Amino acid sequence: MSTPNAPQKLNLLTLNCWGLKYISTSRSARLSQIGHEIATTSPTPHIVALQECWTHADYLSIRASTRSILPHSKFYYSGVFGSGLVILSAYPIIASTMHRYALNGRPTAFYRGDWFVGKGVACASVRFGTEAKEVLEVFCTHLHAPYEHESNDSYLCHRTAQAWEIAKLLRGAAERGHLVVGLGDFNMVPLSLAHRLIEGFAPVRDVWRVLHPESSLGAAGDEAEKARGRPVPTAEESVRENGATCDSVLNTWRWRKEDQKRLRKGERIDVDGRTEDLNAKRLDYIFFSPGVGVEAKWRVETASVGMMERHPMLGCSLSDHFSVEATIARVGLENATKGNSQSQALDTSLLRSILPLIHAYTVRQLLQRRLMLAHFLISILVSISCVIGIWWSPKTYVSFILALISTLNLSAGVIDGLIGGLFIGSELRALKEFEWEIWNAIEVEESLGGVDKQVQRVFEYAVRDLF
Repeated sequence: MSTPNAPQKLNLLTLNCWGLKYISTSRSARLSQIGHEIATTSPTPHIVALQECWTHADYLSIRASTRSILPHSKFYYSGVFGSGLVILSAYPIIASTMHRYALNGRPTAFYRGDWFVGKGVACASVRFGTEAKEVLEVFCTHLHAPYEHESNDSYLCHRTAQAWEIAKLLRGAAERGHLVVGLGDFNMVPLSLAHRLIEGFAPVRDVWRVLHPESSLGAAGDEAEKARGRPVPTAEESVRENGATCDSVLNTWRWRKEDQKRLRKGERIDVDGRTEDLNAKRLDYIFFSPGVGVEAKWRVETASVGMMERHPMLGCSLSDHFSVEATIARVGLENATKGNSQSQALDTSLLRSILPLIHAYTVRQLLQRRLMLAHFLISILVSISCVIGIWWSPKTYVSFILALISTLNLSAGVIDGLIGGLFIGSELRALKEFEWEIWNAIEVEESLGGVDKQVQRVFEYAVRDLF
């Protein structure tokens, strides 16, 4: 039962803004224009989720442009440099929290920055009616980036753990009987491990695949897509049918450097929509659930790719991603079929495939920990040796060199010691929690007997012995 003034439709939008301070080209101008485009887009959005909106100044700029249609908003703080996550809403935000991921990159990869920004899930409860269940639970996230192909991706375990965490949040919100949406840059392709984990564990559906079940499973050059035997899509087909939001030939930030230079000089460059688009893929998603055990039902009405306009002055794309936009509509119980997200049977073989991933990454990090701690101890010996050498040095410049070597060597050793002793120790314990949760989910799904529980205990003790 809905209240008379409650909306019958909700328009959703998610966009990775590419707003890295000092790194992203023309950041301020682009994000200011993004705010203008959100304010003038049709249909008017009710919920907007942004990623990589790193600076508060850019947030305020977007907020100023959209305040008339999205009066409620939250900029989420996390990590050293901020989460980059923003939620804008047409309805009051009655509760909000920032859930940080337990596994999120490594501090040694400072040039990638995932660990330093404290990635997680921006959570907001939005009241859109007066009934107790007329609450929309919004989850905005940006998963760890895949820096290599998935089969060789050393961060796959982290991204899988993050998918598991947001799946738990989505499931919990749906089981409270609330309308649920999960939006963001998930850095995964359709039907990948993370994608299947989210749809398998939480009663949610990928809105694009609800309306386009035969859409692509990645870029045309990916193995999964080659196996389907489909022709390479055109740029228009990639957007219209496959929902490609990243690496499209229509996005100027994916062009060759030479073409980008021509664009900056003011030259107008148009791309034929019939051009083959070999690399375009879908990394941005909206997941949706009407809630479990509620009277009012919702369905996916439309889903499209947006924010494809170019900046009116710069001529460049507004971001290196396009947006995903969707409309969900309230329907009667008899019509609540298309896009309805009833709980699906969780494939335990999928969960079991995660366990070797956890084990392999655990072994990798244990080795890294030993090497880092060994480096710390060796650096102490080298530093002591240099100090002793200074006493016997016949020349001043030799003493200076030895002192410099001692300082730099000990500094590097202490950093490695702290990372190996503190960070990796914390990471290993997070892996143990992740492993236990996966085993527990398997046991719940399969109602495991004594034999499988023995297998579980053997595995747990094997991993424990490695610490």
